Amino acid sequence: MPQNTVMVEFALAIPGSLLIAALIALLIRWIFGRRLSLSLPVMMLTSLLGLSLGLLAAGWFIAGVRIWTPVPLLLAFGFSVAISFIVAALFAASRRARDRVDVDAVLSAGESDRVEFKETARWNVRESKRDSRMELAIAKTVAAFLNSGGGVLVIGANDDGEALGLDRDLSTLRVSDADRFELWLRDLFSTLLGRNAAALPRVQFDHAANGALVCCVACPSSPRPVYVTQSKDGASTDLWVRVGNSTRSFAIDEAVEYVGRHWRQRSLLRGRSG
Repeated sequence: MPQNTVMVEFALAIPGSLLIAALIALLIRWIFGRRLSLSLPVMMLTSLLGLSLGLLAAGWFIAGVRIWTPVPLLLAFGFSVAISFIVAALFAASRRARDRVDVDAVLSAGESDRVEFKETARWNVRESKRDSRMELAIAKTVAAFLNSGGGVLVIGANDDGEALGLDRDLSTLRVSDADRFELWLRDLFSTLLGRNAAALPRVQFDHAANGALVCCVACPSSPRPVYVTQSKDGASTDLWVRVGNSTRSFAIDEAVEYVGRHWRQRSLLRGRSG
């Protein structure tokens, strides 16, 4: 029998707490996914804090309780999950607010190398019907932003920055709502740009000052080239980039030169910042 059971329990509690904290941190990061920017070590420290508070509450309010009994373990686990979830939710909400596009400001500023307006994404205004060419134009614009310095595509606004809404596009869907429209956008990006590239843009719906609902697709600069695949066998791929306030396709020699120059500069910048 150990001569000092308190010391033995404390020694066992250290690795046990680390293991529980790691599992809780992984669970929270899995729940929040890309919305959570906190690293695993930070989430483990948060989980450990919750475990400590739970054990403190058990020892403070319950007489004669020992650390490896059900009540303190349940309190420690509950405190850890609750605190980790609250911290993760607060950070995810702050990031969402920070990354949110100011729709009216973007519309009033007009088109540029970082901003593009599209009146529709599926509906051909001139021919009054659904047109796959409109969908391809959306994918090309998103690819161009990803291959350049990033940017925002506003769907539901004309070239003058007037918000016209998404009614025509929504009418082409089986269920006419924003959620189904975002699902269609994600499927479009996955098909034409690839799954990795499709996960990069942030899709946001908002009402402009005139009340019209528009869709903002905020695109970061991609860490690798994004190609638009226009054929089912993947044989036809194009590299699209932003040149001024227009979207341009590069020929093979231009694409090779651009890829080498653009992503080499980005890697050099990352190296200097690191």
